[in-house]
Amino acid sequence: MLIRDASAEDFERILQLNEESVHFLSPLTSARLEALHAEAAYHRVIDHDGKIAGFLLAFREGTSYDSSNYVWFTEHYGQFLYIDRIVVSKDFQGQGIGNKLYDDLFDFARNSRVVRITCEFDIDPPNDASRRFHERFGFSEVGTRSYGEVVKQVSLQMVSV
Repeated sequence: MLIRDASAEDFERILQLNEESVHFLSPLTSARLEALHAEAAYHRVIDHDGKIAGFLLAFREGTSYDSSNYVWFTEHYGQFLYIDRIVVSKDFQGQGIGNKLYDDLFDFARNSRVVRITCEFDIDPPNDASRRFHERFGFSEVGTRSYGEVVKQVSLQMVSV
């Protein structure tokens, strides 16, 4: 398995993967993905024999990204790397893909002299798999937010690098 920067050739597969997990994520269109990719500090995929098994998309502070969770972090922290989304194909779950992407992201953050990594996960409705995953990487809660027509609550998480 190879971790590499995402490219436009990967976008169709990235959109398919996002759709697989859209109940935990915001939806993506081609145009939205192109815009996010252009602003991302980190957008990498795991390539398994020519098939994209997963991807991770993250942003530094100071972008025009309009996610309300990202905006919350910009209002509370001066420097950070915000994990917008990580998706692993159902066909590859349980094989350590998420761990490999996070290990690579943490290396990227250290090499970029980023002092903290931030993210959020659902707590209502609960996403216990994401909670356990982030606990293993040392993330802890720094706030919560509720939003949406169908009220959703997230735990805002941070870890020092």
